[in-house]
Amino acid sequence: MALKVKDIDETQAPLLDHLIELRNRLVKSVFAFTVAFAICLYFADDIFGLLVRPLTQAFPEGEAQLIFTKLYEAFFVELKVAIFAGFLISFPIVANQLWLFVAPGLYAKEKKAFLPFLLATPILFAMGASLAYFVVMPTAFRWFLSFESEAGGVQQQALPAMGEYLDLVMRFILAFGISFLLPVLLMLLNRAGLVERAQLAAARRYVLVGIMIVAAVITPPDPLSLMVLAAPLYILFEGSLFLMYLSDRKRARLVVEDAETPTEVPEG
Repeated sequence: MALKVKDIDETQAPLLDHLIELRNRLVKSVFAFTVAFAICLYFADDIFGLLVRPLTQAFPEGEAQLIFTKLYEAFFVELKVAIFAGFLISFPIVANQLWLFVAPGLYAKEKKAFLPFLLATPILFAMGASLAYFVVMPTAFRWFLSFESEAGGVQQQALPAMGEYLDLVMRFILAFGISFLLPVLLMLLNRAGLVERAQLAAARRYVLVGIMIVAAVITPPDPLSLMVLAAPLYILFEGSLFLMYLSDRKRARLVVEDAETPTEVPEG
């Protein structure tokens, strides 16, 4: 009797299904980013105009200016603006595709526990980016421009380059946005059992020092910008501890209710 050889081993079929699913999710994510990038490239001048507004407000009226020292610099600035804005716009779609890929492998309780973090991530990032754009950057740029003066008979004038300014703005937005994800990180570590609320509460003074160091590294060397970042981060840290406290109380209440629930004894 001839041995029949199958084209695909049945034991490998689930793995291939997962790989095909992953490929489809990646294709959709890349397509979303490509569309967002194309749209943002078309409106790159308008988007860059929004990013320039904090600098415009820092300069005296009618004196704002940006220069480019390389012939190709303005072109690459538009590309970087489109990539940066396209990533921010397409991120919710990419995150949704990631969730749709991971969710089928999770239990109902795990989905219910993880979904709030997925929703909180873009909100907290937007809060940090908004703080950087509306408060920190105008304050920092005014402080930088205060160094315009005359020294030894030589006029010191600020002539910011387009590429360097864009890099600075992106660092501000990403640094503040990522820093505001501190509660998500702490809550995930707590849910995973890697960090306990009591441990974080006991290390409160060290966390405060760490927040001050991070704020000093990220922000310009002026005390106002440092406090503008450090204060919200510490508030978010304390808020994370409060959420952990509520979560611990809820978990303890469920344990008590399960212990008090009578179990049925089978007859006979």
